[in-house]
Amino acid sequence: MTPRELPIAGTREILGGALAFKRDQLGFLADGISRHGDLFRFSPLGLTMILANHPDHIQHILVDGEHRYDKDASLFKIVRPVLGEGLIVIADKERWRRQRRMMAPHFTPRTVAGFAENMTGETLSMLERWERRPAGDDGLLDVTDEIGQLALRIVNRSLFSADVSEAAQTFERAFASANGVLGSFFRFPFPPLTWPTPRRRRLRRAIDDMDRFISGVLKQRLGDEEAEGTSPAEPDLLTLLLHSVDDDGHEMDLGQLHHEVLNICVGAFETTTNALSWAFYLLARHPEAEARLHEEVDRVLGGRVPTFDDLPRLEYTRRVIDETLRIYSPAHMTMRHAREEDVIAGYRIPVGSNILINTYLLHRHPEFWHSPETFDPDNFTPERVAERPKHAYVPFGSGPRVCVGKHFALAELVLALSTVARGHRLVLPRDARPVEPEPLVTLHPRGGIQLRLAHR
Repeated sequence: MTPRELPIAGTREILGGALAFKRDQLGFLADGISRHGDLFRFSPLGLTMILANHPDHIQHILVDGEHRYDKDASLFKIVRPVLGEGLIVIADKERWRRQRRMMAPHFTPRTVAGFAENMTGETLSMLERWERRPAGDDGLLDVTDEIGQLALRIVNRSLFSADVSEAAQTFERAFASANGVLGSFFRFPFPPLTWPTPRRRRLRRAIDDMDRFISGVLKQRLGDEEAEGTSPAEPDLLTLLLHSVDDDGHEMDLGQLHHEVLNICVGAFETTTNALSWAFYLLARHPEAEARLHEEVDRVLGGRVPTFDDLPRLEYTRRVIDETLRIYSPAHMTMRHAREEDVIAGYRIPVGSNILINTYLLHRHPEFWHSPETFDPDNFTPERVAERPKHAYVPFGSGPRVCVGKHFALAELVLALSTVARGHRLVLPRDARPVEPEPLVTLHPRGGIQLRLAHR
């Protein structure tokens, strides 16, 4: 049977949907799904984009036919000026396999267990700072900013065995600036990033700030090891990466190490900041779920600080995190480039197409989620999980290129949430308005999340 041609969205607009996509990315894609189904094409500024929004499509693209697709897609071309050639964005498959094999052993659950105390220790320090706030303070917290600082401190301790929080604040501001510029460019990729507009110059300054932060930390570590011949008493991630070798016994060169450290910093910072901020917001809006979380934390921990070994027993806490990642996945979109012509669900996929997977929409697919806009951690009971196709839920991607930091991120989120929940709540202010998602390169809470600190 001859493959059919894909339906086209945005045909009424001379720029192929570019302006509508720029104004409201999620609304444009949702409208396309309602009009054309789970697979359709649009061409902003002549760039061929195909939205794939069904678990079977995700299985085909990321797993079964992954040899037909690579990361030489527009999304990764856009972020490559920031992330360099790190594991997240490497397009060349052989080069990616080499890096993945070198790095994967350092992100297993067994290795992550060694960093659990960093996660809970920094969360306790954050709580102590909150408690030391002036007596006249109204208890209102900029949760997004606070969790951003927590995420950076955790990744700094895990990567570098050091407190580099002052320098890390520059990194945090730089990435927020870069993410805004790149997110805007993705929605409307014009003018080219090489044009010296004020926004492009701001992007360049942000990239330079992040590079200086990473270079400074690497230079200090390498200098210390050369001068003293010592490493931290407990190996940190940087030590493990410095001594990684590929199948031929070659170590990672300094340039590649710089890219990978930058990717780890960005990935760990973004996942924790946004996911944990959204989790506290959702719990504040759903007191019945919060009460179940507190019951479990009290029963499992009995007032003590959680450890890595507690994770299997913190079942409902993990379901809260999973449901948060369903509704507000930080990595709300990924993309692949079609290396060759393909056929998906009877439709022709032209070679060179950019295949867009938007998890914000996939995770709301009415065929697989009952009441998809409702926050319901019981979506992740074993019974409900067994009823759904595996690829109805992919917050960390899937297939060979599933996020290497998945175990680190999930442990960090569950441990941080349960540490806070032992004795504190974050509640909505009286005049609180709903927080809307802002789809940049990652999914941010627009304007940040403001909550009030309260004791249980």
